Amino acid sequence: MKKFSGVLILLIVGTLLSCSDPASSPAKTVSSPPPAKSWVVSTLAGSTRGFADGAGTEARFNYPYGMAVDASGNLYVADYYSHRIRRITPAGEVSTFAGSGTAGSADGLGTSAQFKFPTGVAVDSSGNLYVADRDNHLIRKITAAGEVSTFAGSSAGFADGAGTAAKFNKPTGVAVDSSGNVYIGDQSNHRIRGITSGGLVSTLAGSTQGYMDGAGTSAQFRFPYGVAVDASVNVYVADYSNHLIRKITPAGEVSTFAGSGTAGSADGLGTSAQFSSPSGVAVDASDNVYVADLNNHLIRKITAAGEVSTFAGTGTAGFADGAAGTAQFKAPIAVTVDAAGNVYVADYSNHLIRKIEYKVP
Repeated sequence: MKKFSGVLILLIVGTLLSCSDPASSPAKTVSSPPPAKSWVVSTLAGSTRGFADGAGTEARFNYPYGMAVDASGNLYVADYYSHRIRRITPAGEVSTFAGSGTAGSADGLGTSAQFKFPTGVAVDSSGNLYVADRDNHLIRKITAAGEVSTFAGSSAGFADGAGTAAKFNKPTGVAVDSSGNVYIGDQSNHRIRGITSGGLVSTLAGSTQGYMDGAGTSAQFRFPYGVAVDASVNVYVADYSNHLIRKITPAGEVSTFAGSGTAGSADGLGTSAQFSSPSGVAVDASDNVYVADLNNHLIRKITAAGEVSTFAGTGTAGFADGAAGTAQFKAPIAVTVDAAGNVYVADYSNHLIRKIEYKVP
């Protein structure tokens, strides 16, 4: 019994010594860190200038302008010179949602309807689209089924009122809040207009051409283009010819959110930053504002605290996909953001729709 116990002890000790010997232990596998993610620019749809439906780069646009994305991730594009509203699925399939391709103002279903140089697009929670039909001086509405009607406006001019009693002068930007109220960048009237879900048009802010912060109609803009609205119903405005991003509170108080008023490309806080003819704005779920900085050929980002940085682009007009800092755009005119935080760019003079997403390059 003692002899057996001694043998057992020797076996246990030998086993322990063997396990502690590095030469007899299996090699440890050292895993590599996961690849780093970064913001990357790609071409979602489009190729050369023209008109064609199809998948991805088989499609063609003719100076794409405003954009909006719905809850299912479908992207709607105002195809300016094609006088159409195009739709792009998340997979990149492009189709014509509304518009015949001939300039006009006819209401109707899908491609039987007509537009004349449409610019801004917004989508509400029910899937209805609102279109700034610029050269018709109208705001059009398109149901999810594709039925086009005139929501507000008549001839060029300025008048508040209900539906077609109201007048706009080259409306360019459009946004819609969670309650169905619509906001318009009324470009040549130098005003921001509001439209209730029932079609009643009023002036939210602005008066004559110029620059002035203040309440409601005491404020001034100079050719406001794109507009966007956040969850708290603050409206952001790309004040194109003032080279500024303006902010309007729900009470109608207008302030300068970012930009010095002098054309340039400087990053920085609030009014120390510079833009050059900003044309499009979009706001994400964290209240970051993205700007299509047209003449700088850049996409800029403004935090809720007003810190401006260059988000994508080199500042040189051209075309290049890739890392955000080396990608190139040519007169980016509009931006929108989806629920996942992906940013889409209407790359106007490249006739492309670009996508900026956070991923492994």
